[in-house]
Amino acid sequence: MKIVWVLFLLFLTLNAQSGLTLNDAIAKVKQNNKEISIAKFDEEIKALDHQVARGYNYGSLNITQLALRSNDAGNVFGFKLQSREASFLDFGFDEFLGQMSGLPANAGTLLATQPTHLNYPEARNHFQTQVEYILPIYTGGKLEQYGRITGALQHLSTLEREQLTNQKVYEVKKSFYAISLLDTFLYNLHIIEKNISTLENTVNEMIKEGYAKNIDLLEVQARKADLERMLNQANANKALVYHFLSFLLDETVFSISGNYEDAPIITAQEEEILERNLDIQKAKQGLDITKMNIALQESAYMPTVGAFAQYGSSDNVLLNDFAQHDAYTVGVQVKWNLFNGGIDKANIEKARVENLKVAQQVALAEKGIALKVDQLRTEIKSYDFEAKSLKKEVELARAIYENYLGRYAEKLVSINDVIIKQSEEIAKVLKLKEVENSRNDKLFELEKIANGEIK
Repeated sequence: MKIVWVLFLLFLTLNAQSGLTLNDAIAKVKQNNKEISIAKFDEEIKALDHQVARGYNYGSLNITQLALRSNDAGNVFGFKLQSREASFLDFGFDEFLGQMSGLPANAGTLLATQPTHLNYPEARNHFQTQVEYILPIYTGGKLEQYGRITGALQHLSTLEREQLTNQKVYEVKKSFYAISLLDTFLYNLHIIEKNISTLENTVNEMIKEGYAKNIDLLEVQARKADLERMLNQANANKALVYHFLSFLLDETVFSISGNYEDAPIITAQEEEILERNLDIQKAKQGLDITKMNIALQESAYMPTVGAFAQYGSSDNVLLNDFAQHDAYTVGVQVKWNLFNGGIDKANIEKARVENLKVAQQVALAEKGIALKVDQLRTEIKSYDFEAKSLKKEVELARAIYENYLGRYAEKLVSINDVIIKQSEEIAKVLKLKEVENSRNDKLFELEKIANGEIK
């Protein structure tokens, strides 16, 4: 009973995973593929980099809380000044006034007196709470260009993620069409296998009647074994494609639903393909970034202006009489580099040369993609013509083989002639499968270049 339940659950599992359509597979690869997920994380990182670059425009607000204790004379006196609690006693005025009665005779001694309260103060606690705001007012365009560049890099990462997605969709479609063509190829091989079995039975009957020899049977059996090898190899290739498809979708796929043999031809014009091509879009985005980099390097010639404001309070007790001991500082800083050995000029020239280089790369990419499109369309037309011809040749080869099979039964041809005709049929079937595979590969490659999906 347990075995029955296990078999039933296995049947349900197989049914749940069977019949995967191409559209479902494309949706799954976009959602589940690990490489696409990693690309999405990269895209998110670039978006956060852009937020960081924009955030610099708003400056920074910091709060600082100091908790100190010191008996250093300078520190203690400074602490009292910041707390607005310094007194004449701190300067040793008690010792000074105590010796005033002996003036002017002790004037020299009085002036040489070292005040104890000033030089040897008691240790003091110091708590300082301070809020500081720093704002870049003008940076010569640096921050603006940083923001634009990181935004462009974010868009570039989006294009890279889209390109990777197209690559995975391309691989899924290739897998679906490869499985369909392998199914057709296996179907034809099974027909040939059935014919060989019929031939084997015919030879056996003719041996019994004395019209054929054992060598004839051995030739047929050798051909049958060779066909079984081809069948096993085709099934193994099909299993490999399913393994790869399962890897792409990050789930086990047992079977597909639908027939996928002749991929539809893309009718988009060359101009539209070039406009949608992601490699060209990435190259143009890179060109825009080099232009932004020129502006960024030119900003080094401009001054920078920043403003800051501080507000805080200090005391020997934490947050004690805050308003009584508070203080503020505001200011503006202007900084302008007048000379740095020609580094800025060299960086600007470097950025301009990089821009010229990328402009040439964009032009080269457009010409290269246009050439690739023309080549692919020419190859597709050639494969279409070849496949159409091979289909007729397969029909003819099968008809010839069946004719020779009948003639062999009438002892008009040798078994070797029959085997030769069957070999020709197998060769035509195999060639047709290879041509159809190659045609579909070129079509999907063209679709990937056009950044479009076959519906």
